[in-house]
Amino acid sequence: MANNYKNSKVDLTTTNVTTLYTAPAATQTVVKSILVSNDSGSSDTITLTITDSASAVFSVYKVKSVASNATVELLEQPLVVMENEILKVTAGATDRLHVVASYLEIT
Repeated sequence: MANNYKNSKVDLTTTNVTTLYTAPAATQTVVKSILVSNDSGSSDTITLTITDSASAVFSVYKVKSVASNATVELLEQPLVVMENEILKVTAGATDRLHVVASYLEIT
């Protein structure tokens, strides 16, 4: 069994649903942190969902507020993402939010 520490980053330049991370086949992932940074002078919101292997969408955070020029940690506890599941984020406005997820992939 191999353990690999990694991160995924996205700059939310649109208000479209954006993939943050997809767990590879035969891999379980423990997400330790999801940081959201707002680099603008206006507050914004972010929505975080997880899509399972059957394409069902589950809300993790729905319209979470992020203050202007601030950073928030979305996770208080680790989040397990199973193989082929997808973490997706959606910004309330364009060109304000940056998202960084830190995780451990176990294969």
